[in-house]
Amino acid sequence: MDSDSDKEFGEKPSPFKDLLTRKFQTASEDVQSVMPVSQAKKCLTLLKSKRSSANSATPSGEHCSTESNIEKDEDTSGGTNTTSNILLAADISAASLDLDFIYDDSDHFVSELSEFYSYTEVADFDENKESFYETIGSGRKWSQLSGKEQRNVMLILLDRLEVANEDKRISAVRSLAYLCQGNFEEVQSESELRSWTRHNCFLMYQMGVFLALFDTLKLKVDLYLPGRQGEKTVAAHTYGTNYAASTVAPNGAAASGPSVTSRKPNSHTATLGDCVELRMILSVLYTIVEVLRTSDLDDSEQQVKVRQQFVVELGEPVVEGAELPAVILFQLVLSVASDKSSPIPTKKTLLLLWKIILTSLGGLEHVQQMKNSKRLELGLDPLPEDSIKVVRHMRASTPPLMASEMLDQQQNPVSALIGNQNSLSVSKKRNNAVVVTSNGGNKKPEAKATASGDGAAVTGMPRDSLSLDEIPENDDLDDPIVDDSGGGDSPDDEEVLISLEPTPERVREPRALPWQPKIRTKDIQDFLDHSRTKYVGYKLKSDPEPDMTTLAGLPQPIKDSIAILKQHLYVPLSDIQMKSEDLLLNYPISKGRSEQVDQTPAELLYRAIHPNLPQYMIALLKILLAATPTSPQGKSDTVNLLSDLLPAQMPSGVIEAMKLTIDMNRHKEIIVKSVSALLLLLLKHFKLNHICQFEHCAQHMVFANCIPLVLKFFNQSIGNYVQAQHTIAPLEYPRCVIGEREEISEDNIKPLDKGANYYCWRNLFSCINLLRILNKLVKWKNSRIMMLVVFKSGPILKRALKVRHAMLQLYVLKLIKVQTKFLGRQWRKSNMKTMSVIYQKVRHRLHDDWAFGNEPDSRPWDFQLEEGLLRSRVEKFNARRYENAVGDSVFEPVDNNLHSLLNQDVQLPRVFTENYEQWLEKEVFMRDINWDALLTEE
Repeated sequence: MDSDSDKEFGEKPSPFKDLLTRKFQTASEDVQSVMPVSQAKKCLTLLKSKRSSANSATPSGEHCSTESNIEKDEDTSGGTNTTSNILLAADISAASLDLDFIYDDSDHFVSELSEFYSYTEVADFDENKESFYETIGSGRKWSQLSGKEQRNVMLILLDRLEVANEDKRISAVRSLAYLCQGNFEEVQSESELRSWTRHNCFLMYQMGVFLALFDTLKLKVDLYLPGRQGEKTVAAHTYGTNYAASTVAPNGAAASGPSVTSRKPNSHTATLGDCVELRMILSVLYTIVEVLRTSDLDDSEQQVKVRQQFVVELGEPVVEGAELPAVILFQLVLSVASDKSSPIPTKKTLLLLWKIILTSLGGLEHVQQMKNSKRLELGLDPLPEDSIKVVRHMRASTPPLMASEMLDQQQNPVSALIGNQNSLSVSKKRNNAVVVTSNGGNKKPEAKATASGDGAAVTGMPRDSLSLDEIPENDDLDDPIVDDSGGGDSPDDEEVLISLEPTPERVREPRALPWQPKIRTKDIQDFLDHSRTKYVGYKLKSDPEPDMTTLAGLPQPIKDSIAILKQHLYVPLSDIQMKSEDLLLNYPISKGRSEQVDQTPAELLYRAIHPNLPQYMIALLKILLAATPTSPQGKSDTVNLLSDLLPAQMPSGVIEAMKLTIDMNRHKEIIVKSVSALLLLLLKHFKLNHICQFEHCAQHMVFANCIPLVLKFFNQSIGNYVQAQHTIAPLEYPRCVIGEREEISEDNIKPLDKGANYYCWRNLFSCINLLRILNKLVKWKNSRIMMLVVFKSGPILKRALKVRHAMLQLYVLKLIKVQTKFLGRQWRKSNMKTMSVIYQKVRHRLHDDWAFGNEPDSRPWDFQLEEGLLRSRVEKFNARRYENAVGDSVFEPVDNNLHSLLNQDVQLPRVFTENYEQWLEKEVFMRDINWDALLTEE
């Protein structure tokens, strides 16, 4: 602006300035720290120096006039208002808003043990304690016994596990459960309880308790297998539905999940009393697995060796010739899904199955190490980066706005610019900030709406108000935000947003893409074929191997391009495995005999479960559907998920009903967590072991409608699901067993306002797992990508971007990326900013036309053919390796000696012997045979 406009601005009162002042005075009462005036002056000094260097071509008189006006405003402010150009606003600090969730194999030790127990099982802790002290005597304490005496107690409990009296067996298992729970009656702190838990679990494993309990579990499984449930009678319970239960979710709405009052009477619903022995057995087994799979700094060398031996034994049959521990639990899961009246504790079975597979097969770091070692064995380069570590250093994008927020900003652009009172306190998300502008403009910012797929973008707003489709492509949310676009008419408008609260220091990363680009061999071959056809006029044969070295006749730029593409060539293990499988199928004699299959834990597990793998996948997905918050009431009643939660007598008070409803929601969240983690583990390890195993498992998941199931799960308010507070702290283990037990009241049941950064670890973990499963199912599969398009997954996935976590957003953006070329040009035109974020955060595949390509040649029958060919290859793999369909006798040498053949005894069929005379008449006597010709050499 010129000096006249500056003078005019200084003389006339500014209603916009007064409004800003009032807004700041109101907002400053709600914040804990306010920027000092001295700090604002320093910001102005830095800003003036920046503008003086940027506007070196500006006449000195005009520049000095701007500076003099700034100094004049500073002097007249009297220390209350720093300058008339200081716009006070509220900004979302990226470092404070991003959820500090760190993705890992599981939560920490105490949380994993706490989630294993339901709130209605608190009474079991006292019964376990009483059973134990009845065994050793009321005057003795476990902590005061010597090592020899502790072993003798273990032997006594092991002997009682084999008695025929059920009450004695249950008492023995309860005593073992008390020891696994850290003999809590004799401890005073959580650390002491954890120390005794580790000691007792190691002692139990060394004494053979783990193997003995698995033998007992195998006998229990035989009772609950499909077709034998009638042998196990289930007590009938009728639930009352005349009491009131009201729970409030964190957002003030009704809590998600089933309500106690909505349950219908069922005469065959299993409760806690129907599966006491099975629950106790699973509790002891789970605690031993959880303790021995985790390391501790205080572990001795012997304990380290015991833990390594335990990991090896989990991947092998309990007894030689018997089934794997995981297979026994899979049978329990199958029984749960096939009979809704089954008393099997679903949550405990799934948690134990997940931890056994996690321990025996390995977690994230183990998969990464095994993948790199296999690549080195095959002569391939190691992985360029660890995807989990890269994602941990990424930052989340600004979530998209709700439709109501967009409408409010369009109707009231002034409040959109300065941030109204609500923007300062919504979910405690916004920190105080000062916007310093360098020009002296007095014009009110105008709201400029531009059409987009999600609504109208408003320019001149704070950067925190921009949705995901409206953020600049080179946005760096960790730095003070400099908006060069401005909201006024002058091109020199500039605003600097200064956070009033210190943010944690973060390591500055170079401005570069987080991933190294990749390209497939097929893409390079297609590029070579196209170039040869264009410049030379012919193609080279690509059978058996594509020719990627002959560049005769191609121009130099094409040769340079191919050299660059080869630098980023990535050959996955799956390509090598599929080539090897094709050779084994084509040359079974020469290649098949030399095949050596490594008996890894993943190979042993697949060999054991592959005959029933379709049933297992259907059972797991059926349980997942029943535990999904968006599942219809009819679907959730098909599987009994609450057999290890429902008490024998339903509560009659409001507090008890609220506690049970919270416990039911928590119960289902834990089931979703265990099923999602279990499926992801199976997919990752089967893919590492052999691609055909992965495709077999993935295809059965697709046939069981896994893709629409995951989309149905995300068709909810994911933000509320991630921040759900279905937890009652006084009832969490080990808090409920250490010291005096707190009384449950309405104050410690209702959810608390924990701020915008609060998250539920298990729910966010489940969401990321389901997104990763969906990515693995649809990757490079056009038929499955089209399912995402048909089920209209775009709006569902974009709503999940509201969760400010980089890893979750990354896998959502991947799913959006794979279907962009099927959505059409108009969709891409309306969502260009979303595509920009995809460009920034998702790995680039060279020669991938996801951003601009269409699929005009794709037809539905092409996709069906693709799935059919894949299924045929998988069936051939299973038949060759596991079913021995062909057999070695087919490939044995054939005896061509005439004398040996004539001397063999031939068993003639019964029909031939009965009609022998007719055969002689027809084939011998009635034919004119020249016997002399048969005797000649010719």
